[in-house]
Amino acid sequence: MSEQAQGVEVNGSHGERFDEILTAGALDFVARLHRQFDSTRRELLAARMERQKELDAGGTLDFLSATREVREGDWTIAPEPDALQNRRVEITGPTSRKMVINALNSGACGFMADFEDSNSPTWRNMIGGQVNLADAVRGTIEHEENAKQYRLNDEVATLLVRPRGWHLEERHLLVDGEPVAGGVVDFGLYIFHNARELLERGGGPYFYLPKIESHREARLWNEVFNVAEDHIGLQRGTVKATVLIETLPAAFEMDEILFELREHSAGLNAGRWDYIFSAIKRFRTRPEFVTPDRTKITMTVPFMRAYTELLVKTCHRRGAHAIGGMAAQIPSRTDEQANEMAVAALREDKRREAGDGFDGTWVAHPDSVAAAMQEFDEVLADKPHQVDRRRDDVEVSVERLLDVPATPGDITEEGLRSNINVAIQYISSWLRGVGAAAIYGMMEDAATAEIARAQVWQWVRHRANLEDGRTITAELVRELETSELEKIRAEIDDDDWFETEGRPGLSREIFEEVALAEEFVEFLTLPAGERLEENAN
Repeated sequence: MSEQAQGVEVNGSHGERFDEILTAGALDFVARLHRQFDSTRRELLAARMERQKELDAGGTLDFLSATREVREGDWTIAPEPDALQNRRVEITGPTSRKMVINALNSGACGFMADFEDSNSPTWRNMIGGQVNLADAVRGTIEHEENAKQYRLNDEVATLLVRPRGWHLEERHLLVDGEPVAGGVVDFGLYIFHNARELLERGGGPYFYLPKIESHREARLWNEVFNVAEDHIGLQRGTVKATVLIETLPAAFEMDEILFELREHSAGLNAGRWDYIFSAIKRFRTRPEFVTPDRTKITMTVPFMRAYTELLVKTCHRRGAHAIGGMAAQIPSRTDEQANEMAVAALREDKRREAGDGFDGTWVAHPDSVAAAMQEFDEVLADKPHQVDRRRDDVEVSVERLLDVPATPGDITEEGLRSNINVAIQYISSWLRGVGAAAIYGMMEDAATAEIARAQVWQWVRHRANLEDGRTITAELVRELETSELEKIRAEIDDDDWFETEGRPGLSREIFEEVALAEEFVEFLTLPAGERLEENAN
């Protein structure tokens, strides 16, 4: 594809209707955002690494003394638009055409179209996803598969978009010879092409912001929003964004994050899987932070309970929505017993969230919407939310937020095998261009794969013991890898597919790179991304 704007180089392959997205005007806009903000982005990523060095050297996390006035101040965010008042169930998923239609038709209040953790960032997925969303905004999206037609219903969910986090770059789009931040590409192309159309149809440019680790990173997004609104000619505050609190450092800056985005804020979300990953990652050198099997790290263990209670209290004090975490269960249409178990687990989770004061929640599958909706309906009744429930009874200390060592449970061989199996299967799926993978009845994305490989790294690093007394070593992990790969091969029952499209060798290689390396790799998608385009389009 040839250059379409001054200083801009597009080196991804050309796909159908990509020219409708990669216009000179849109690329000029993305280039403007890159030139104005990329140096700050890089500084903030460097600040993350400096903080990690402090933690590795024995430091800790705490509420910031410099921002005490913000935390103690009596302020609220700007009012939410009508389209974001009722958010009791939101469905999430990648921007593939069929998924977009099914999610918008699912009966959920909102659909978070994901360019991040549930989307493998091939160039075709990223720009093709923009085409799909542009069609969805205009109500023209259609799809045919296996002689079945898919199109939008008259009533659809409110569309929200999650761009990539600050750490990811789009190497297929260069400005002045440098790759543009993936989030800037995702945000810039979407808002440039769709903001006015969304407003004319009663919606707006609504976003989710992932992987934020500080209020300064939220401030950078706010500045991007201001420039975008001015460039497109939108009133200040038209853009609305919900921030995922999915990193441990961000839990100590929730007030400050809302304050930085107060004109543009749509609340906070409890991104619990990435939050668990972040807790492991940030205190990876501390033996007291070694965690049990990932199935034991539930939302009721002390450090997770503290985090979610603080999130609800903080949001409601500031007039903001608090959105609960992901229900990853996939209800079964063929196995009645499995379906009953999945729905029961989902209901229990959503009943707790609604009871705790959350205003809405996430599900990963259309078949989960009704059960989640019922649990929130029983608490909210005819109210759109419960922001007026202040939760003044909640008091959360630094110690409670960091009380990972109080998490009960053992490390079992079954848990170790599960981590190895799920991580390798997910990497295999991701390399094939599929970022949301159904594995053993659960919808897995990059976040759950990150927990799995981070735990393996942590257990090997600290020579943790299985419940039977064996020490977890790299040698044991490799032995179990071989066994689990044979299990996967038997389940697939197609040796040719397993060896070619499944790429077991490469998937295992990447897993070992992020689970057994001497130094902890910040995100598995970074080394995996270097192998991506040669394997998927």
